[in-house]
Amino acid sequence: MVKLEVVTLSSSEKIGLISNLGTMLSAGISILEAVHSLLEDSKGNLKRVLETIAEDLTQGKRLYSSFAKFPRVFNKVTVNLIKASEEAGTLDTTLKDLRQSIKREMEFTDKIKGALIYPALIGVVFFGVLFMILVVVIPKIAIVFTRLKTKLPLPTRVLIFFSDLIIHNTLALIGGMAIVIAGLVILYKRKKYLLMGPLYSLPLISHLIKQIDLTRFSRSLYLLLTSGLTITTALDLAKDVVIKKETAKIITNARDTVVAGKRLSEGLKTKKGYIPTIVLKLIEAGEKSGTLDKSMQDISEYLDYEVTNTLKTITVIMEPIMLVFVGIVAGGMMLAIIAPIYSLIGQVSPR
Repeated sequence: MVKLEVVTLSSSEKIGLISNLGTMLSAGISILEAVHSLLEDSKGNLKRVLETIAEDLTQGKRLYSSFAKFPRVFNKVTVNLIKASEEAGTLDTTLKDLRQSIKREMEFTDKIKGALIYPALIGVVFFGVLFMILVVVIPKIAIVFTRLKTKLPLPTRVLIFFSDLIIHNTLALIGGMAIVIAGLVILYKRKKYLLMGPLYSLPLISHLIKQIDLTRFSRSLYLLLTSGLTITTALDLAKDVVIKKETAKIITNARDTVVAGKRLSEGLKTKKGYIPTIVLKLIEAGEKSGTLDKSMQDISEYLDYEVTNTLKTITVIMEPIMLVFVGIVAGGMMLAIIAPIYSLIGQVSPR
């Protein structure tokens, strides 16, 4: 039996669940009746989630406690939003806001995935060509070089070594690769930052991750404040949605500053230059006018636009860099194959 902690839903399934529940509640249908109605056409993990919700509601439990059983589907922000709305009697409104938030997050993620398609395609084609050369071309040429007993340059010997390794130790190589991939997956799940840290530290990537963090932080804070949660509780929850430890530390420091009786904007200034000036100005304006939640919504929309521009810049820069890299490696391989052949021709010609 699958544990509830590992159950997942796709973004479209999650949006559909939240949207349908919100629509039915707005129409005056009870939450339990709405869940039973959705169960009729559900399947897979979605059915598992709905069955758990129906069982809990029948036992008198609240919706947020059911959501909390699926941490890989509903994060802490979502669970606490539902909890606050149930206590305030605004569940239908919160579900609609949550649907919009999940939709924006999905669009946000799609932008990032879209920017990675071209580099990924180039990478797949490159390794495909490299594999074909090592498996098909190099073995045939290696036979000729071995029979002629000619001295081979180091690059050619390296190619022949890897070719022999792939052909004569295929099973061992596949097993080794499977172990390495499994190890990387486990490391990614348990110590994600340890694996991704070096990537996050690259100049353009670091800036992009920071923008993504601030976008998610501002969007989550807007939802949490709108639902009626206190700013300290909202900051405690919002720090869990960011990627970089540095961003989470700044949010924690900001929370401590607010607890000490100061403003959020003062707390976010603890690390000069990390938070953009325009973001700080918008937060200050929201604090003075008493509309901090609206300011956070404006900030999330502004940063979403900035992330789109940064992604375009990175994509434009990566395309020529990858093409040059592939060209250099492919050209080097061709030279490693052709150089010994020209050497042989030079030896034969004087005769």
